Amino acid sequence: MEVATAVGGLDSREVAERIADGRVNRTTRTSSRSVKEIIRTNVFTFFNLIVGSLFVVMLIVGPVQDALFGIVAIANTLIGIIQEVRAKRSLERLSLVGRPRVVAIRDGVEQDVEPEDVVLDDLVVLASGAQLAVDGVIVDDESLEIDESLLTGESDPIEKQPGDTAMSGSFVVAGRGTMRVTAVGDDSYAAKLGDQASRFTMVRSQIRDDINRVLRLVTWALIPISILLAISQVRDSETWQDAISGTVAGIITMIPEGLVLLTSIAFAVGVVTLGRQGCLVQELAAVEGLARVDVVCADKTGTLTEDRMEVVEIVPSGPADDDRGSNDAESLSDESVRQVLAALAHADQSPNASMAAIGQACDTDPGWTPTAVAAFSSARKWSGVSFGADGDWVIGAPEILLDAAAATGTSSDDPNLVAARRFADQGLRVLLVARAAASVDRADDIRPVRPVGLVVLAQAVRPDSGATLDYFRQQGVIVKVISGDDPRTVGAIALRLGLEQAEHPVDARTMPTFDPESGADDPQRAAFAEIVAGNSVFGRVTPHQKRAMVGSLQAAGRTVAMTGDGVNDVLALKDADIGVAMGSGSDATRSVAQLVLLENKFAVLPSVVAEGRKVIGNIERVAKLFLTKSVYGAIMAVSIGILQAPFPFLPRHLTVVTALTIGIPAFLLALAPNRDVVAPNMVARVLRFSVPAGAIASAAALFAFMVSRNSDGTTLTQDRTAATIALFLVGMGALVAVARPLVLWKVLMIAALNVAFVLAMMIEFVYKFFAFEIANSRDVWVAIAVGLAGAVAVIGIGSRTIPAQD
Repeated sequence: MEVATAVGGLDSREVAERIADGRVNRTTRTSSRSVKEIIRTNVFTFFNLIVGSLFVVMLIVGPVQDALFGIVAIANTLIGIIQEVRAKRSLERLSLVGRPRVVAIRDGVEQDVEPEDVVLDDLVVLASGAQLAVDGVIVDDESLEIDESLLTGESDPIEKQPGDTAMSGSFVVAGRGTMRVTAVGDDSYAAKLGDQASRFTMVRSQIRDDINRVLRLVTWALIPISILLAISQVRDSETWQDAISGTVAGIITMIPEGLVLLTSIAFAVGVVTLGRQGCLVQELAAVEGLARVDVVCADKTGTLTEDRMEVVEIVPSGPADDDRGSNDAESLSDESVRQVLAALAHADQSPNASMAAIGQACDTDPGWTPTAVAAFSSARKWSGVSFGADGDWVIGAPEILLDAAAATGTSSDDPNLVAARRFADQGLRVLLVARAAASVDRADDIRPVRPVGLVVLAQAVRPDSGATLDYFRQQGVIVKVISGDDPRTVGAIALRLGLEQAEHPVDARTMPTFDPESGADDPQRAAFAEIVAGNSVFGRVTPHQKRAMVGSLQAAGRTVAMTGDGVNDVLALKDADIGVAMGSGSDATRSVAQLVLLENKFAVLPSVVAEGRKVIGNIERVAKLFLTKSVYGAIMAVSIGILQAPFPFLPRHLTVVTALTIGIPAFLLALAPNRDVVAPNMVARVLRFSVPAGAIASAAALFAFMVSRNSDGTTLTQDRTAATIALFLVGMGALVAVARPLVLWKVLMIAALNVAFVLAMMIEFVYKFFAFEIANSRDVWVAIAVGLAGAVAVIGIGSRTIPAQD
């Protein structure tokens, strides 16, 4: 097999052969659904099957106004499709923005190559800032350091030597080198890990499950009731079209079709609201999901911390004891130490993360002129600058600069080393700044050094992380920090954020291992679960351990959210109830997550929780209106089937009543503020109100209908108008019960809806369109009286079963 040389790389012929053989960096895996799949999933639903079938029937046999209910199904489908396509395209734009640039050596020259055009055995140039699009082996390097945090969670850069492996998804943070490509496409490390999470899954929605359960119950009830109703309508109707219209009206009344639409609208509005705050919601139901979460597993790197270091403390060295020999510490004031650090930082033309943090903390340039510079080297672990008369200064790892084995005369209990170890045990990074014995361009002669101070650094914590963790604590949500970084470092970050149990971080390498296929009775699995449940901070966690931790918490009955930004988080994000990815993270994490924080702000999560709780609380309230309609629809259908009478309404009558007592007000109520506590068993709470309210509504409407029907000289249209009046008034009572407390905007809304109904009965074009006809005044007053009595009864039921909103 031909392999690229370290000099000229592959030639054009070799590249063409590999492309022809399929040895090119193109993957067959797709992380998100196609537009066709999105449309199919949203169109072919159980709800659309029921309502769509009835819609088609009415378009065929009846006036168009009797088919208006079908608009609900169409609108619901369009909302779901538009939202998911929007999220898909947003992710695709993110992928293009974050597209890695690849420079390959071909035919002896460096060429820009698209990531998907890299072939096996290509020789790729690795320069600072480059992202690796493929796996490979380092051929040569110049102080090459690679950040593999997106793959391993380890925040510290890894020094690479010739022969070391480098994986796709990592970044070059220092130095330069070349790499021979060893794996492309589906064979690369990132692709293999992402492939385990490639299948799209819908987020579990309890509200959606509850609504589907109601629809299933309604469907089972529909079968016998529809048969009974159809028989009665055929016997009592003058034409077969009238029989079908009456049957469809009875069936559609039982279906809470607006509830499905309203749920989608409420979620969609929540999506738009969160989008303004920089949160991309890929699935409507994800807004609800995070509101139900009781455990948040937060990755440290990129989630709680920023991609930079910050100076925590500068500790000047005190005067040395007499027995310190030639390596005595030099006593400088804090201001003088900062002056030395500022000079070093300003002299560094390519500062790494540590030196950049020092330059930010010590930003006053003393104006010293460099006479010699020793750039940082991974091999020697220090850098330095000589400033002529202002001295020769070095900064680096204390254990290297003060290594007793280097015959510098430093004892192992040197106070600088003791202090450095103490800070390191707290998960902090420590650098020693010292005066060198010679110019820094004479690396072998700089010792013995005279320490002047320690610089203590830590990874910068996102300013909003502490407040976010406090919010979750107040809401009773458990937070667990899971990272691939050193446990001490993870613990130090968590401790700074005030996380409970952060002082006892767990090293995941010591945790029990078990077969993923083993049962719940596996003692190793049980021991693993006990550690996960009893601790808050974990370090050195592998991608598969993260996944196992999420599964362990879910097995214990927890609803788990996982945040992350790297490929190492993909499996856990995939399995979590809600996956939350950072916008700056890998394509794989953004693809499998339900929520993407576009601006990488962890502080957006409380807004998502609050929005979800508002949506859930409001949907539960308005669901009482929709289920009341289903109940009175079922009772009336059965009653009419037994009485062998025409159905009291045409579909268009129910469109008017439903729009004014349920549809329009429910939409407004669903967007109102709501701080109701999220609780399980929504269906049971809804039915406690809806069943008696529906029974009262059906009794009032049937009574008004039968009174009018038994009056001399009334038409069926007039009888149905009387029933519609009674039903409308009881529906208004249900609305008042659900909308409490009646603040000004709600009172105005209810008044406007009543005016709209009166106008529908009085304006000729409208009442003819909807087939309303007022009969004698006696029947109208009977309908009003029975409707008001029913409304008062329903309001009384609501006061006992529905708590008023704050």
